[in-house]
Amino acid sequence: MPYLCGMNDKRPLILVSNDDGITAPGIRNLVEAVKHLGEVVIVAPDSPQSAMGHAVTISKPLRLDKTDIYGDILAYQCSGTPADCVKLAVDKVLHRKPDLMVSGINHGSNSSINILYSGTMSAAMEAAIEGIPAVGFSLCDFAYDADFSLAKKIATRVAANILNNGLPQATLLNVNIPKIAESDFKGVRVCRQANAKWKEEFDERLDPNGRKYFWLTGKFVNNDKGDDTDEWALANHYASLVPVQFDLTAHHAMANLNSWEYTI
Repeated sequence: MPYLCGMNDKRPLILVSNDDGITAPGIRNLVEAVKHLGEVVIVAPDSPQSAMGHAVTISKPLRLDKTDIYGDILAYQCSGTPADCVKLAVDKVLHRKPDLMVSGINHGSNSSINILYSGTMSAAMEAAIEGIPAVGFSLCDFAYDADFSLAKKIATRVAANILNNGLPQATLLNVNIPKIAESDFKGVRVCRQANAKWKEEFDERLDPNGRKYFWLTGKFVNNDKGDDTDEWALANHYASLVPVQFDLTAHHAMANLNSWEYTI
């Protein structure tokens, strides 16, 4: 079994992945943030996979190649999606279930409705489905050379808290960090997902051959005025921490739906 890693079982085993690719500055900073907390293994996409959501590869082979770009930290690059990376890590790379899975640090926000599109959060969610305590980190800065110093400190603190305290069953965390100076940071705020969405449009264009194509555009619209949401927290210089579940059942709607007539 060439992929199995010989870990020190006395230290926490931490799986790291992302959606921006294994060479992205965000994942490098995340590795730096957690490597002193346990034994780190990296399995991440070999190229950017942003907005892939929870896609998995079923129509073509997956490649998993060892890389030495992180020195003595065991690292693999995968040709698939973020969810593929976690699936392969659990089945082919790791010798036991990780004590923690961390995803990110994403270049750009994954607050509110963005969690549904996010490859970063889907990697964490795939881990949570496997019963692994998991968290996704995102910095609200799309720049390649973004300053991750504050995000690293928050990632270290949150990861340590999960290792020390655990997480409720079938729950993972979505942590977003505002683009601010550390001196302006007010702290971490536990909050709910805001009721917001993208108002999308498709820009119609012509290619050099005169064929029509479309380019997705739009703007983010926050319809939620509450002061207990992730969007409010980020706008007010807090890092937002939202507990997330993958059970999508609308439990509050079941009583009403049971009152319908279903006789055929």
